[in-house]
Amino acid sequence: MGQLDELAGLAGIEPGYFDIWGNYVEIPAATKMAILEAMGLAAGDEAACAAAIAELRTRPWRRMIDPAVVIAAESQPAALEVTVPQTALSGRLEWALNLEDGTSVMGGVPLGDLRQVDDCEVDGAFLVRCRFDLPTLMPVGYHRLTLDAAGTGSAGGTPCESTLIVAPKRCWTPEDIDPRAPDRRYWGISCQLYALRSEGDWGIGDFSCLGDLAELAARHGAHVVGLNPLHALFPTEPDLISPYAPSSRLFLNTLYIRPEDVPDLAESPEAQAIVAEADVQDRLRSLRTSQLVDYPGVAALLERVLRALYRSFCDKHLTPGTKRAQDFRAFRREAGPGLRQFATFHALQAHFAETLGKNHIAWWTWPEKYRRGDGERVKRFVDHEEEQVTYYEYLQWIADDQLARASERARQGGMRIGLYRDLAVGETHGSVGAWAEPGAFLRGVSVGAPPDMLNLLGQNWGLCPFNPVTLRQSAFEPVISALRSNMRHAGALRIDHVMGLMHQFWVPQGFSATQGAYVTFPFDDLRRILALESQRQRCLVIGEDLGTVPDGFRPVMAEAGVLSYRIFQFERVGDGLFKRPAAYPERALVTAGTHDLPPLAGFWQGRDLEWRRSLNLYPSDEVRDADASARAADRQRLLDALIDAGLWPSDRRHAVDEELMDRALLEAIQRYLAGTPSRIMMLQIEDAVGQVEQQNLPGTQYEHPNWRLRLTRTLPAIFSDPDVPRLLETVDRLRRQA
Repeated sequence: MGQLDELAGLAGIEPGYFDIWGNYVEIPAATKMAILEAMGLAAGDEAACAAAIAELRTRPWRRMIDPAVVIAAESQPAALEVTVPQTALSGRLEWALNLEDGTSVMGGVPLGDLRQVDDCEVDGAFLVRCRFDLPTLMPVGYHRLTLDAAGTGSAGGTPCESTLIVAPKRCWTPEDIDPRAPDRRYWGISCQLYALRSEGDWGIGDFSCLGDLAELAARHGAHVVGLNPLHALFPTEPDLISPYAPSSRLFLNTLYIRPEDVPDLAESPEAQAIVAEADVQDRLRSLRTSQLVDYPGVAALLERVLRALYRSFCDKHLTPGTKRAQDFRAFRREAGPGLRQFATFHALQAHFAETLGKNHIAWWTWPEKYRRGDGERVKRFVDHEEEQVTYYEYLQWIADDQLARASERARQGGMRIGLYRDLAVGETHGSVGAWAEPGAFLRGVSVGAPPDMLNLLGQNWGLCPFNPVTLRQSAFEPVISALRSNMRHAGALRIDHVMGLMHQFWVPQGFSATQGAYVTFPFDDLRRILALESQRQRCLVIGEDLGTVPDGFRPVMAEAGVLSYRIFQFERVGDGLFKRPAAYPERALVTAGTHDLPPLAGFWQGRDLEWRRSLNLYPSDEVRDADASARAADRQRLLDALIDAGLWPSDRRHAVDEELMDRALLEAIQRYLAGTPSRIMMLQIEDAVGQVEQQNLPGTQYEHPNWRLRLTRTLPAIFSDPDVPRLLETVDRLRRQA
């Protein structure tokens, strides 16, 4: 093994991977060097590699204890490893444990009594690693340990602190929801929130629409409503619309606010006058009837009204300090300093939009003194523009309140799970986090995926990865915050590309997506933290485990209580035959498709293949023709699977030649999935209405109307169609029987 390979291995860069077709892909040296450089490790020559190797090997020895230690709740007392100078072994180790509930425990032990497990020489000093069994049981949660080996002679040091994270083995599971019915099979409806229509929307689905859908679905027995990510995007650049490329995963997209549901509207003649303007009403009618969401148009209208609502709130509440102002300030305290950073970032973007144009989105194009969230010039900006910064905090408060109300409507309707939120893989390089916490994120590489069935050319999602080294130094705070924020007001959380807990596919800047490499993450620790937050929030976890899945990954996640994510179109056996319902795993969520796939009607017609042909997304004509042949075969396999399950008449095999999918066939597929033992089934609302076009076509940005397609009818109209209630009642009956 050369030094470059050794350094890459120490940094967590995997030497290769097996792709989805079973081929082994070896990572080239150029990719390794580019990723190492992004991680701050020089690897340009043998000497640089040797120095970096030495630094990585000795780094864990330079602290008495790791900055954070994740401890299995069932494996206590905790066994900790403590590093001290060999000359300190004649002294004592004093410790103080501050528990999360505010209580403290203290003690001490002779260092010479501890069992030595390893030793190392660092910078001429001989260090010893000892095992220290903390003689106290800790409850599940986050605790702070202080160690002090001072007073041990010349080798004595300063106290060292560590966060002890005591975590359970598994997440909150369907068995935990209702102990009286631990085997219950749940079902629900999934949607893209922006796609929903109502008589009173502002040209985009909103939190009020979400509450409506929850109530309507609950009447037919649904226990969950699934959503696209609700993450904050970029208010000053409404054309950046992908919910999977956010400015922050900690806060909400305020385009989903319904102005009429904001209490300040009743107190604001200015906002009421804006809403009543003839031009505004004309524009609203146009936005509401459009087939696609006009994000700039929606944003412009909402901005006028929301600004007026904020001015009224300041005048009537914030300045005089009313109960409503106290509620707002309580929200700010609960959100912590991250909310102020978020609001400052977007206030700065608005400030620089006038001088930098489109470039204002990229914070590294701002004047240098504004490029760090903790800079002195940024602090002065906040002092000078307090009203502007507070405006973005106000919008988050309003959005959070309206999401909470939608969640409560789901619960009041009888839903056992309620809202099912979606956590994107990461944030863009131009995100709040990358600006405010540069040590937590890495530039120069982006998260993506190797070639797979969704995209034969691989994918570069343009997302900024966490720095796995600094994750532990920050006691995993960025991950914990993301989980907590997205479990808020939710009964289930889908984690997009959950394999990222184990490793992430990084594509260096300037490289193609076929030239990336996997980088390992502290999987065991992250899995435990996920279980801790899931249990605390009483929130189910669904791991989106599509694409290139490592061997053994799914069983480990199942043991941790994370439900697998199974898509009907991908669940095959043998020569591409569709898996029988009974063969689906129990610990899974099952659904017919996803936002990156065509709805069932579009799958049957090959609408996605038409798009790929027209946009030249195939690497060769041979691949294009093979896809077309495979789809024709899949139509027959689909009918054969339904016939085998007794859900389709055998004398209707000729339906394979019908161009359009009829309603009976669509419903038969949903009955097929309803009969699986999987704990949750999701019915896409696009399938319920027979929609053909898919929400997102991987590999495209503006060529396909990604993230803009609206439903063809309002929610009341959809649920008034006899076909929809009949389908839902059939699914509900079958799920109860499953």
